[in-house]
Amino acid sequence: MSMRIGYGWDSHAFKPGVPLKIGGLAIDHPEGLAGHSDGDVLLHAITDALLGAVSAGDIGTFFPPGDPRWKNADSAIFLNLALEEIQNAGYRIVNIDTTLVLAAPKIGPIAGELREHVADLLDIEPNAVGIKAKTPEGLSVDHVAQAHAVVLLEQVEDPTELKSMTAVIESQRQLEDVVKDLVSQVHGEPVRKPTFDTEDIT
Repeated sequence: MSMRIGYGWDSHAFKPGVPLKIGGLAIDHPEGLAGHSDGDVLLHAITDALLGAVSAGDIGTFFPPGDPRWKNADSAIFLNLALEEIQNAGYRIVNIDTTLVLAAPKIGPIAGELREHVADLLDIEPNAVGIKAKTPEGLSVDHVAQAHAVVLLEQVEDPTELKSMTAVIESQRQLEDVVKDLVSQVHGEPVRKPTFDTEDIT
């Protein structure tokens, strides 16, 4: 059976006046994470890990910098696209492991809830999701949140075992056609990496 490993990393600075979302959860904190979308550093790292595992590019491949459609977008949309990509490639998730690096808020008290929510978004069991957190001692990045993610995929021998991921984020069904259109655009013509932009889209 073929196996694939993907690695993702993301980083966002904290910013006053915006809500904080990590792993799809709203977290009570004085500052949120800056970004063109909702700044969910954990879901962005997981999304890139999934896309990388099947050589599908990265978030910027599908969601170019500055595209107004993704302004303040729920990062579960990006994750759903990545799930569709691994399904199209004939793979499914075995397990995923993540590490958050941030000075605050403390992740330990909500790690279990985060694990459950991420597992629900990925449509896998909670015991297949690792959520860890470290403080950035000596890195001089106390006002930044970083996330690392590693995913293991296995090839599905029987295609009928693959489940459609379109129901994973049912609340985002209004964007389903947009996501499918993006997939067809990427697979229907050579993938063009977006021009580098100093503004981080995600």
